[in-house]
This record gives sequence, structure tokens and C-alpha cells, in this order.
Amino acid sequence: METDAVDAITGQWAAERPELDTLAMAVFGRVYRIARAMGDRMEAEYQRYGIGRGEFDVLGTLRRSGAPYTLSPRELSATLMLTTGGMTGRLDKLERAGLLVRSPDPHDRRGLRVSLTERGVTVVDDALVAGLAVQQSALSALDPSEAEVLTGLLRRLLAASS
Repeated sequence: METDAVDAITGQWAAERPELDTLAMAVFGRVYRIARAMGDRMEAEYQRYGIGRGEFDVLGTLRRSGAPYTLSPRELSATLMLTTGGMTGRLDKLERAGLLVRSPDPHDRRGLRVSLTERGVTVVDDALVAGLAVQQSALSALDPSEAEVLTGLLRRLLAASS
């Protein structure tokens, strides 16, 4: 059986505190390390398109909302769990890059609508395909049935953690 850095850590704890069950540490240590490693890889991939993960999240939220790829800043903030200040910064950057536009909401004089530009659609679509390729490459360490089992287990664990 292969061992990794998490095995070394839990082994050290077992030697120092043998009465403790470190299974949870082993599971979440690996989940954290995988998330961090994949996050770094995704960030590097998105940089090829001039965006970071945070910007991809905004563009992706607009894109998956369906045509005309338009939401209010409030809808975006709620979906991405960002403060309005954090959202404003991301929107400013993406608007300067020509990937989205803000316009008055025709149904609310005080409101705004955020829409992807044609360039924004192209960038997010290309970044999505590239990011999925990175994820699929990492997941190729498992066969498809193992990946299905893993996704089901992670779904249950996420639901229990919320």
C-alpha cells in the first residue's frame, strides 16, 4: 500500500497519543491537501485566460445562468457567498477587462444588471474546458466506478458538514 504525508502525520500522532482515533484527521487532511493542490492547478490554468479562480466563479455563475447571461450584483453575491464589497471589486476588474458589462436594471431604477460580453462568454467557455481537463487528468488515478463512489461519499460528507 502506498503511503503519503498524511500517513506520516497520523503515524506520529499514533506514536505520541495512541489512545486517539486519527481517522478523521487522515480523511480531512487528504481532502484539504487535494483541494489546495487542485486549487493551485486551477488557478494556474485560469491565469492563461487572464482571470483567477474568483473571476472564473463570477463569469461561470453568469454563464450557467443561461442566456442572456445576466444577473443582479445581489444575485451574484448570494450565489458566490461574497460581500457586496468583494463582489464590486471582482466586477470592476472583469468590466475593465471587457468580460462583462453593468447596466441599469429596466425594472428597478436603483438596480443594476451584470451581463457577460461576447468576449466574456468565450473566455469562460475556454477556461471551463481547460479547467475540466485539469480535473479529469487528476481524477484519472481512479477508474470511473471509483470516481462515482467517491463523489457519492463526498456528497454525504458535505451534507453532514453543512
